[in-house]
Amino acid sequence: MSDKLESIVGSENVLDSPELIDKYSKDISFVNPIRPRCIVTPKTRDEVVEIVKWANKTLTPLIPVSSGFPKFRGDTIPSVGGAVIIDLSKMKKIIRVDRRNKVAILEPGVTYDELIQALTKEDLAPLMPLMPRRTKSVVAGVLETEPITTPKYHWDTQDPLLCAEVVFGNGDLFRTGDAAGPGDLEDQWRVGRAQTKGIGPSFVDFSKLLQRAQGTIGIVTWASIWCRPLPKAREAFFVPSQKLNPLIELTYKLLWRRLGDIYIILNRCNLACIIGERAIKGYDNFPKWVLLFTIEPSGVLCDKKLDFYRAEFIRWAQSFGLRPLDSVLGVSAEDVAKLVSGVSPEPYWKLRLKGGVQELFFISTLDRVPEFIKKFAEVAAFNGYPLKEIGVYVQPLVQGANCHCEFDLYYDPDNIEEVEIVKRVFNEGARLLLRSGAFFARPYGPLRDIMMPYVSAPFVILQRKIKMLFDPNNVMNPGKLFFT
Repeated sequence: MSDKLESIVGSENVLDSPELIDKYSKDISFVNPIRPRCIVTPKTRDEVVEIVKWANKTLTPLIPVSSGFPKFRGDTIPSVGGAVIIDLSKMKKIIRVDRRNKVAILEPGVTYDELIQALTKEDLAPLMPLMPRRTKSVVAGVLETEPITTPKYHWDTQDPLLCAEVVFGNGDLFRTGDAAGPGDLEDQWRVGRAQTKGIGPSFVDFSKLLQRAQGTIGIVTWASIWCRPLPKAREAFFVPSQKLNPLIELTYKLLWRRLGDIYIILNRCNLACIIGERAIKGYDNFPKWVLLFTIEPSGVLCDKKLDFYRAEFIRWAQSFGLRPLDSVLGVSAEDVAKLVSGVSPEPYWKLRLKGGVQELFFISTLDRVPEFIKKFAEVAAFNGYPLKEIGVYVQPLVQGANCHCEFDLYYDPDNIEEVEIVKRVFNEGARLLLRSGAFFARPYGPLRDIMMPYVSAPFVILQRKIKMLFDPNNVMNPGKLFFT
């Protein structure tokens, strides 16, 4: 097996040391470890195509990976033995940055840090998730639909993904949307076309098959993504509150008027983790809830835009009995805004409190978030988990039409009792939230089995038919989602 892979990518790019095999066999999640056979690190699209064709001939499972360690959700741990990890982190080209159309085309090995540097030179900025780790792949982030912190730029659930080049599980090379043709990318650029529309060929949006699929349909070798203008000014505010409902009502009003850019609602635990060690030591003193809100105008008349947006924002906040502040307990809102506009410093912010974390997140509407928080807190209290160590992150999405609601359960990985408590809270909390109407759009790890009784049979049948069309030999990350 290794001889054939070495002939495709070179012997130096086929790795099978026991230490590395062990590293790829597990992550911070509670998914059972399974050791892969080896790790292969291609550098080009053609090598990826050849690896997938080889996998179909030998019926070898492939696990696509593009982000570095640490990993959290179990989606890159093999579900079966004998799998090969195809690590795309060496595919690091930023193929094009199109300032006019605000589009970047990049390979899966490009991290957010690298993209920020490239876009800044063109007066652009990426649509960022909340402080991704330094090793996080941008392409992986948009394929996983990680929530972005600027909901006014979020028009569709797929944003910021536009087009993609994918090697399907059957070995076919395919380009979605505008990128499908005619001609290759260079031919399209010469006649002024940009890869800005995800629908196509015809009226089908094949990109939807690739998102939230955990690498079970194919391997994306590049993607085009939306960017936003680089802000020419920024003013940041904290809106503290002891109750969540006023912040939610204010957020609805502000988003309706499309005021501001970054909207992030955090409880005191997660706010302290983001700020760092100095805040973690005394986070009990922080307000129970905080809305981080920024005004980041670009283009002409930035100063006048800033003055107008600030006045409107303060007026609406005061109408709900809330008082915007530029700092809380000596922590500047501008400093936190700068943090959340980039990647997380080391250590990764979710590992700062205790060294381990389990993320439980779902899609809902903002008005139902307090109800879900109450239900989850009851489960945590029943199982003896300290409520003050539950991190809560609420991110408005799609212009505020819905939101990402996340519970972060922090624990000491070396404390067996804490680990068992977190497992119970995670599993029981997920079941209760499901029954209450939470939508788990990304069922990682144990959520797949927890969700199975609630998934309709026609949906599972349809998923399996789609899987058979694009991956007939089931070589792409088998055992994930509801395909098996």
